[in-house]
Amino acid sequence: MSTLVAILSWMTTETISAKSKVQKVYLFGFAASFNDSTVYFTDIQEIDSAWVDDKTHFLHDRDQYSYQLRDYLAEKFEPNRTCITTFALSRKDIEKKYVKMKERYTREKYAKKHGRFSVKYLTAADFRYTAVTPTFIDDETPLTKQERKAKKKAAKEAAKAKKAEAAEKRKVERALEKKK
Repeated sequence: MSTLVAILSWMTTETISAKSKVQKVYLFGFAASFNDSTVYFTDIQEIDSAWVDDKTHFLHDRDQYSYQLRDYLAEKFEPNRTCITTFALSRKDIEKKYVKMKERYTREKYAKKHGRFSVKYLTAADFRYTAVTPTFIDDETPLTKQERKAKKKAAKEAAKAKKAEAAEKRKVERALEKKK
């Protein structure tokens, strides 16, 4: 029995790692409010154990990282901030994104068009992101090919049985109508 459990857990982790892997990512956070002109930037931070999709190179559960920043700001400074977390797989890429975003809120040209912003910086000592375990690992692991086939076959059989039951019900109803 324990051998079977070990094999199944190994197959499950192989399925997950084929689609996603733990990887080092770089990220920073940004927070703004529609009620005032104060915006917050975090430092660029390195997360060693972030889950990234192999195919799309997208950070799993990236909204959870934004929620970390939102909760921190609600606790320390101001509630009701809209927070985003931007990530990249290389330090060079995240620095480009950081500079571009920062220029939007500090450049004079942008300020003339959209008004001035009060920019505040949160250092790594103030706020630190923590790695997030993806929900698909906690809730539901992806199915193997055999499991998908078995599930599809079971669904077809259930639909066929339901259809046969409905046909039998109609047959009985017709027989009752003829008796009347």
